[in-house]
Amino acid sequence: MSVDYDFWKYRQGAVHDDGRVYMALCDGEELAELQALPIEQIRERIYAVFSDWDWLDKDNCEKRGFGSFELYTTPKLVRFDCYGMSEQSLNLLIDVMTKEFGVPMYDPQISVRFDGWTDV
Repeated sequence: MSVDYDFWKYRQGAVHDDGRVYMALCDGEELAELQALPIEQIRERIYAVFSDWDWLDKDNCEKRGFGSFELYTTPKLVRFDCYGMSEQSLNLLIDVMTKEFGVPMYDPQISVRFDGWTDV
């Protein structure tokens, strides 16, 4: 099974239109209503959490029997394209982004952004 999870932060006072933002980010648009993210720190943390996995390059990670993921970033977006990963491994990615960096997750499979814990 493959899934992708997307993470971004709105600027304070910005109108939240998750579906439009997701489509715009997929098209490579730069959106003023989003905050810049600490991309290098996020990447370093993901590399550390998945240090026992095989990093094929700076964006592609796999572990035999555990699945794989591709890490895609822009200054305002972190996206994980995940293939055959367990719920536990997926939760590690989600926890880094939400708990450590405070960036809500958007799940395009169900068109829901999980940001009820933020000041929206």
